[in-house]
Amino acid sequence: MRVLLPLPVIACLLGAGASMAFGRNRIAQRIIGSAALLTALGAAIGILRHVDADGPAAAFMGGWKAPVGIALVADRFTAIMLLVSAVVLLGVLMFAMGQPGTEQEQPSFHPVYLVLAAGVFLSFLTGDLFNLFVAFEMMLTASYILITLGGRLDQVQTGMTYVVINLVASTFFVVLLGLLYAALGTVNMSDLAERMHTLPSGVRVAFALLMFVVFGIKAAVFPLFFWLPDSYPAAPTAVTAVFAGLLTKVGIYCLIRTQTLIVGVDDRISTFILVIAGLTMVIGVLGAIAQNDIKRILSFHIVSQIGYMVLGLGLFTVAGIGAAIFYAVNQIVLKSTLLLVGGLVDHGAGSSGLTKVGGIARRYPLLGWLFIIPALSLAGVPPFAGFVAKLAVIQSGFDAGQGLIVGVSLAVSVLTLFSD
Repeated sequence: MRVLLPLPVIACLLGAGASMAFGRNRIAQRIIGSAALLTALGAAIGILRHVDADGPAAAFMGGWKAPVGIALVADRFTAIMLLVSAVVLLGVLMFAMGQPGTEQEQPSFHPVYLVLAAGVFLSFLTGDLFNLFVAFEMMLTASYILITLGGRLDQVQTGMTYVVINLVASTFFVVLLGLLYAALGTVNMSDLAERMHTLPSGVRVAFALLMFVVFGIKAAVFPLFFWLPDSYPAAPTAVTAVFAGLLTKVGIYCLIRTQTLIVGVDDRISTFILVIAGLTMVIGVLGAIAQNDIKRILSFHIVSQIGYMVLGLGLFTVAGIGAAIFYAVNQIVLKSTLLLVGGLVDHGAGSSGLTKVGGIARRYPLLGWLFIIPALSLAGVPPFAGFVAKLAVIQSGFDAGQGLIVGVSLAVSVLTLFSD
């Protein structure tokens, strides 16, 4: 496991360097990018098999033990997110190769895309908050470039909003790291979990709130989501798909990991999280109903569906956390698929505006099916996976005695079906 755990990150970073060296050879870039992500996919499969059979695994880079060295840790949660992310990253890369536009016109696409992938993988694997910050900066620096590829004025304008908001989140993250290290002398997650109880109760709750804000911005929860609906639709289709599918889910992963591992049972801000979950669901779906563009509708749906994952977390039960994880995995695939199909609709109809895509399903029946199936799953219609995910969240809510927030989630599901 010492070799297998860092392999997804190393393969993508080496691939990014090699791809940059072959900047004028598109075929070589495609081969390198595909090979790097296939290597990451193979490593993710191996990691999942190992942790499923033998339990959590850890590797320490350079032989230095934590908290001094760089610790990479994987359990089932990590391994599942790695595997699904590798599949989506590879699938979106294949789409970009076949779709006219970004990949063919921008020599920097492949190396930057691989740096983004490395940041995503490191975010899941790292065992300490400082290296999580490093992973976020790798991922976000690459995303700053990808979101403005093409250089259109609207991309630059919306991209600036994306950059500024994420820089604010990064600043909060640095403040969090400094305060944690000053208070506890470590930023290793397992050490923080052991030492957090030594702090006064009010300080522990303040840390829980600060961690929620830092990762809540990344996850686009209410009221920290306003950058997303403007930024994502302006980006190229392949970029929007991977952003929609993965980047907010990295934030959800970090929320679940920190709120369940570092925050103590007596310090959990469950009521606050449930309120935020309800507001995120409602505002997101109402924003989707008000839109007249497929990409903007799907962008607001990203926000709305984040609310269901945060709801599962806010219950702080085994069933609730499990439902949130299943929902996140399901949404990674669904959102990426829907945005890619939306890109095909845009290409086929010349626009993604609802008033201009009438009859597209009659002209391209397969495209209609490719859209309607994930759309029904998104709305939670049985027997699709989205229904199972929502049912798991709803049952967990009833079991935890949170009938009000469950009622809100059911109403949002109906509105989601209407907006689709």
